[in-house]
Amino acid sequence: MMVPYRVLIADDHPHARQAIMEILEDEPLFTIVSQAKNGKEAIDLCGEHLPDILLIDIEMPVLDGLAATKIIKEKYPFIKVIILSVSDNVGDLFTSIQYGAQGYLLKNMDPDDWLQYLRSIVDGSNAVTRDMAGKLLYQFRERDLQNTPAISLLTPREKEILLLVSEGLTNKQIAENLFIAENTVKNHIKNLLDKLGLENRVQLASYAVKYIT
Repeated sequence: MMVPYRVLIADDHPHARQAIMEILEDEPLFTIVSQAKNGKEAIDLCGEHLPDILLIDIEMPVLDGLAATKIIKEKYPFIKVIILSVSDNVGDLFTSIQYGAQGYLLKNMDPDDWLQYLRSIVDGSNAVTRDMAGKLLYQFRERDLQNTPAISLLTPREKEILLLVSEGLTNKQIAENLFIAENTVKNHIKNLLDKLGLENRVQLASYAVKYIT
């Protein structure tokens, strides 16, 4: 039997925390270990409980979610941080990724979409939509992508996988599309990140939007 992923919720609104708990309570893959009302509490509780996943709101008193994320990822890099927000502000999204967050969830998303996204985060196959990649492209063009190697350094297979990442496919979907093992896809993506000097799947998708599509 699989041990559930331990989740810490950080949001200053009790109704919001309750809504998140209701989304997760019927999903055996996740169990909630604690709740925080601000960024400072989130940092303290991460140290106390060492959760697998932190769901943290951006706008909180004492210390906001982005500042808390930066500190938490520096102290506990193994914790997967998912930023929660009511808007898809590209500046917040870009900053959260810079600080090491693994994902960005909108509070008004359908609960089933929440669960599907969280499952993809923990299995490492989280998809990046072309819309998200497009929104971040300008930011990465001026910063993260300006020193990346030429596309000619990539193998044909790596280019195929990079293109499919930019189309929002998960690792499993890419594997099925190319008739290869899912672990092979994971290895290719790791090699792509290393070769291009990028840090995460969002940056890969943005790279593909600029250089391949």
